[in-house]
Amino acid sequence: MHYLVALIGACAAVPLAAQDDRLGTISFPNLGAKAARQPFIRGVLLLHSFEYEDAAKAFQEAQRADPGFALAYWGEAMTLTHPVWNEQSLDSARAVLNRLAPTPEARFAKARTPRERGYLEAVEILYGDGPKAERDTLYSAAMGRLAAAYPNDLEAAAFYALSLMGLSQGTRNIPTYMRAGALAEDVFLKNPDHPGAAHYVIHAFDDPIHAPLGLRAARAYAKIAPGADHAQHMTSHIFLALGMWDETVAANEAAVGPDRATWPPGHYTAWLDYGYLQQGRVAEARRLIETTRPNLGDPPRPSRRAHLHTMRAHYLINSERWSDSIVGWTLDTSGVGPVPQAMDAFALGYAALSRGDRPAADSLLLALGEIATLPPANDRYRGNPQVPVILEQELRALLRAADGASDEALALLREASGLEEALPLEFGPPDVVKPTHELMGELLLAQGRAPEAQQEFVRALALTPRRTLSLLGLARAAAAAGDTPVAAQAWVDLRSIWRRADPDLPGLAEVTRQSAQAR
Repeated sequence: MHYLVALIGACAAVPLAAQDDRLGTISFPNLGAKAARQPFIRGVLLLHSFEYEDAAKAFQEAQRADPGFALAYWGEAMTLTHPVWNEQSLDSARAVLNRLAPTPEARFAKARTPRERGYLEAVEILYGDGPKAERDTLYSAAMGRLAAAYPNDLEAAAFYALSLMGLSQGTRNIPTYMRAGALAEDVFLKNPDHPGAAHYVIHAFDDPIHAPLGLRAARAYAKIAPGADHAQHMTSHIFLALGMWDETVAANEAAVGPDRATWPPGHYTAWLDYGYLQQGRVAEARRLIETTRPNLGDPPRPSRRAHLHTMRAHYLINSERWSDSIVGWTLDTSGVGPVPQAMDAFALGYAALSRGDRPAADSLLLALGEIATLPPANDRYRGNPQVPVILEQELRALLRAADGASDEALALLREASGLEEALPLEFGPPDVVKPTHELMGELLLAQGRAPEAQQEFVRALALTPRRTLSLLGLARAAAAAGDTPVAAQAWVDLRSIWRRADPDLPGLAEVTRQSAQAR
């Protein structure tokens, strides 16, 4: 039998009466009992949108309706591996499979078609023996064989694309990601309402260089699966990479829902906060941090602590409110990895130096050096271990510049920029919370070296498109260098981005005046 289904799913953050619960449309032939088919399909749809807890509940419902339905156990086991995040709960997944039958052979015997057996064989490999990287590689190969054997099975093709992105164990291997994106794009063209296809296209292309390739999927995904919080947020992976700040903010406001009092410091709120800052809505960004701060969980979750550190760091650097009382907050670092700690320490050090507190800045430079020696975090917010090294180098450069050693400061920043350029392409608000080319451009401009500063801001904007501090630096540097067309365009772009900016935003009056003259 062949089932083409558009189903609903629960979304905890938004009351059901206030949302559309659709999760998309897929075709997944199976021989499950009639009562098991709808929860099974709902589980697959939720799985495609990384709503893992709800997906597991749906698959368990299918199991209760049909205890021998092998694909329902396959689905629940699949909720326990997260390829893009390099996470896998091996023992829990094996326990799920053992509930179907105690051995792989006994489980294979419960497959009702050769195609179903192919899915079971793949998941047995994924949770079999050997190191994770080896199992991930063999699993991906098995999914490739399944997709080739059943060329009309868009689910096999979609899960194969996702498996490819898991091969690099949480980092971005560009050729492999491009291959995954092409496969997902093919599924998306064949079924424009497929949540996994749109989702995986976005993940494959959500860096500043390749993001235009994911824009069509980003514009579609929230409408495909309005019942999935992650689908609302995920669109902003492309929007942020392209500097589409209004869309970034709207996507993450939709993801977190209307009940602001319950918003935690997390992935969605961190992106939302960064979007507010780029829009020049600094007061709104400050309110958001204040709102999320009490919602760390009971007991407090390390991941939420980590995001609170990063939110404060981005707020200080992008608002340049160096004396804001937020600098006095004591944030618990328990369970927080070195990258969020380094981002926060750098921002506090920069703030201290900018308000003339040299002893505090020196102390934070020492702290950054210690953070750079910490072992990598064992959580989703791992970041790159080079980030603390880069931030320590940046703060050291700022201190040398404050001492009048401008040439030494620039040499340190050029070295740091080389390290930043060597980092794998990533997504989201930059972990190098003050991008090195932006910082170098600001120092060069302060020294009257406008043409060199302009080059640095151009490079900064290539890595972080339409980031407003870099755009402001470009406008000022180009104007000082006599490059009127470039300066005019930068002023106009900034005025467009800052349409809703706070009236007292530093630079707004200058941007308004200059953009009016440029038109």
